[in-house]
Amino acid sequence: MPFDVLIVGGGPAGLAASIKLKQLAGDSLSVCVIDKGSEIGSHILSGNVFDPSSLNELFPDKDWKEEVESATGSIATPVTADEFLVLTETSSFTIPNLFLPPQLNNHGNYVISLSQLCRWMAQQAEELGVEIYPGFAAADVIIEEGIVRGIRTRDVGLAKDGQPKPTFEPGVELRARQTLFAEGARGSCTEHLMDEFNLRKGPQTYGLGIKEVWQVPKEQHRPGFVQHTLGWPLQSSIFSKTFGGSFLYHQEPDLVLVGVVVGLDYQNPYLNPYQEFQRWKTHPAIRPHLEGGECISYGARVLNEGGYHSIPTLTMPGSLILGCGAGFLNAVKIKGTHTAIRSGILAAEATHEALTSEGVDPVAETFEITTPPPHVKAYQEKYEASSIKSELYEIRNTHEAFARWGVGPGLIYTGLSTFITKGREPWTLAHNKIDADATAPAKGFSPIQYPAPDGKLTFDLLTNLQRSGVYHAEDQPIHLRVKPELQHVPTEVSLPQYAAPESRFCPAGVYEYVDEKLVINSQNCVHCKCCGIKTPREYIRWTVPEGGGGPQYQVM
Repeated sequence: MPFDVLIVGGGPAGLAASIKLKQLAGDSLSVCVIDKGSEIGSHILSGNVFDPSSLNELFPDKDWKEEVESATGSIATPVTADEFLVLTETSSFTIPNLFLPPQLNNHGNYVISLSQLCRWMAQQAEELGVEIYPGFAAADVIIEEGIVRGIRTRDVGLAKDGQPKPTFEPGVELRARQTLFAEGARGSCTEHLMDEFNLRKGPQTYGLGIKEVWQVPKEQHRPGFVQHTLGWPLQSSIFSKTFGGSFLYHQEPDLVLVGVVVGLDYQNPYLNPYQEFQRWKTHPAIRPHLEGGECISYGARVLNEGGYHSIPTLTMPGSLILGCGAGFLNAVKIKGTHTAIRSGILAAEATHEALTSEGVDPVAETFEITTPPPHVKAYQEKYEASSIKSELYEIRNTHEAFARWGVGPGLIYTGLSTFITKGREPWTLAHNKIDADATAPAKGFSPIQYPAPDGKLTFDLLTNLQRSGVYHAEDQPIHLRVKPELQHVPTEVSLPQYAAPESRFCPAGVYEYVDEKLVINSQNCVHCKCCGIKTPREYIRWTVPEGGGGPQYQVM
């Protein structure tokens, strides 16, 4: 199946690229988007307070807010109030907005459901002529003679032992004159490309975001209210080095979006991000927003936090890397959707220029690829001159300041950087190790005793997991694979030295030890990608399951 442009990933970056390509090229270029979710949006999870600047650029003549509500029922709610709290175990104090980084000013932003926004964007793309195929999981990258030619989808209908079932269908090859990878943070194909073409400039560091959506009584709902917190339960002193915080957003008509983000460069192997999230909800400053309501959705996803220093080379022969796959999240702003969409626009412009200046008949006309895919270096140049780079450069050292010196000094440094130096410090604070290596041996810590769930405000993990709608066909090969050269790590390293941190950090209860042997409950996986990042020595390789499997997010 040949195309002019193939886009892997139906999130904001991939959809923006497909839309911009069709706006520029019309029917002269064929554009295809594939996504491993059962439908566009089903694997999309984000906070989300949305900066609409890039979307307004993509659709200058559309009232996207009205159209999203009409198409999906989801209301983009203007931010009406901003609050930043520092929590102690029993109380809190407010940091006045005057002293907060200007990146945290949410005037003009909207509380949205990103999964619903992506559904609307997919409708816009299809109306322009983009072919969209959900349920197609990209399993392998086709690389021939040092050039990316496309992808192969995963075989379907294989039994757990790898043998074909009566429903077996082999994967298909999708080839293109240019393949754009927009898989989101820690995409499996993107990771392969970074290794194959040596694209990394420095290690990426990640956070794990865990989120619930609540429906609350109208009388306690505050449309457009936005709250962020630092402090308890993740940090107990000004020198605590566990990076992370919380968010709480009120979206019309009666939803409250709540979550915690935990930096995966934490040291304590006994820390359980899901349990930290549950006890955060019991704080006196948080509980009143949720009491009397009902939790209707749950999910989790990793996000890039390395910022400027971790962005890889973005181009290679035949292919580009977009959005969160490249690490464009602005951690101080707590936003990445606007940069993802802008990267999609830039990639589309560069790709259109390259494919229409070759003097080659497009696949849209010939239905075949007659020349090798070009190396679209102009995309890298467009990034270098873009607002994406400039806004990430301003905060390039802030994450590492928290990691080295703790939350108090990190806040001071962030203030210095965002108000005064704006990234022009004559030094560089770059992290130099992966998150798996940040975990310290268990002998230096004590197990954490978490309170039992009450079933009303706090929940056990498996009960909450049902709210994600997660589903995988059980009789298929396990997609979470222990790397062959690291088969000994679970029982000889992870369990005895680190007290099996994967049994705690996984927000879906995938990993457990039974009689000191690792058991992988892959059917629970919500595709957060945390295990490939935080297991000791990164012993897990995350691969795609059959297309359509995974969470079924609706309002995330």
